Amino acid sequence: MARDVRTGPAAPAEQRAPVRGTTPRLVGLIWALLILNTLGSTGAVTVVPIPRLVTQVLTMGALVAAFGLALLLNPRLRVRPSAYLLLLTLLLVVSVIASADLESGFGALFRCARFAVFIATLWLLTRWWDGSLTLVRQHIRVLGVVLVSVVLGMVISPGLAFPESYGGRLVGALWPLTAPQVGQYAAVVAGLTLVLWLSRRTDGRSALLVAGPATAMLVLSHTRTATVGLLAALAIAGLSLLFTSVRARKAFGWTVAGTGLLAVVAAPAVQAWFQRGQTDENFSNLTGRAKVWDALLDQPRTVSEEVFGVGLTDKSFDGLPIDSSWLAVYHEQGYLGIVIVAAFLGTLLVASVLRPPSPARACAIFLVTYCLVTSYTEAGLGDASPYLLYLALAAALLARPQAPPDVPGTAGRVAT
Repeated sequence: MARDVRTGPAAPAEQRAPVRGTTPRLVGLIWALLILNTLGSTGAVTVVPIPRLVTQVLTMGALVAAFGLALLLNPRLRVRPSAYLLLLTLLLVVSVIASADLESGFGALFRCARFAVFIATLWLLTRWWDGSLTLVRQHIRVLGVVLVSVVLGMVISPGLAFPESYGGRLVGALWPLTAPQVGQYAAVVAGLTLVLWLSRRTDGRSALLVAGPATAMLVLSHTRTATVGLLAALAIAGLSLLFTSVRARKAFGWTVAGTGLLAVVAAPAVQAWFQRGQTDENFSNLTGRAKVWDALLDQPRTVSEEVFGVGLTDKSFDGLPIDSSWLAVYHEQGYLGIVIVAAFLGTLLVASVLRPPSPARACAIFLVTYCLVTSYTEAGLGDASPYLLYLALAAALLARPQAPPDVPGTAGRVAT
């Protein structure tokens, strides 16, 4: 894992980061289990066929274990106020109301139960949300292990790792990960690592060893949404560091020059990569997504379905994936769900703007921006998913450090 950079003159006392308490190792294990729960249980054909029931048991077991360990670690149920989790809890209430009439079947209530345990586990962890980079590093480590499994799949069975059914895109051959999932995890690992490097929280060699392979895997996965999300989020996170990091200013200058050169020299190759051999019509309707979206919006709905939705589903409509967070939330949790999702995204954005410049703030900006950009063509903001975990990580990064109990007048600060 990347190591901290300790060089350079010491900052003045008034500019030094507040002293934070140590985070128990068990918190890192719980976070790893939450990531395992959100990996999903369907995808590509694997080297050793894994029945879907087995993957579901493993992922759900990980969530139950995470909740149990969180209770063990925080038996007195001490939590910090969090606007993000409060809104997420409200979204859960809407989901339960929408799912109660079983219009989407008993699976909707099961998904609500999973969502409830997911949120409860995050609440129990808020006690250790202090704005430090500990969880960021743990997130990179765990996703790095996931990406290593994809690389091992490439080595063991290149044919399964680049199947024709996915157009030769990189998928998981050991664990059933789809190409968009591989691209998403690679983009987040590369982006967070580069933000740490820009803010001088890791050295160049470590950043290259982590971000280099992750970027290569993103390219091999041919995932356009993750690529655009990475570029946009990295640009905005880098801009937030311009006035506090010389490295960020230099990188920004080189990036502008490199982008101009790329636009002149490699424009046809970049265009061909983004088009993925698709026809202009298929490319313009977002690989068929627009047709599903039009059908979903044309579906007649009652007033209750407009307000509360039809309940939690598998993020599909007429057997086809919705592939849009906003339309999936509209379908499952109605207009009320859209308002709540917009509220917690807006809360995190405002908190990011109001915090003073710091590496934690830059990482949070990267995560929130990435989720915003990818929400257009990826579902996940209305149910337990990697995206809600990214936003929880952003909320933890934006939380103010807890003052020691013996310092008067500093208790009760609210986490974001």
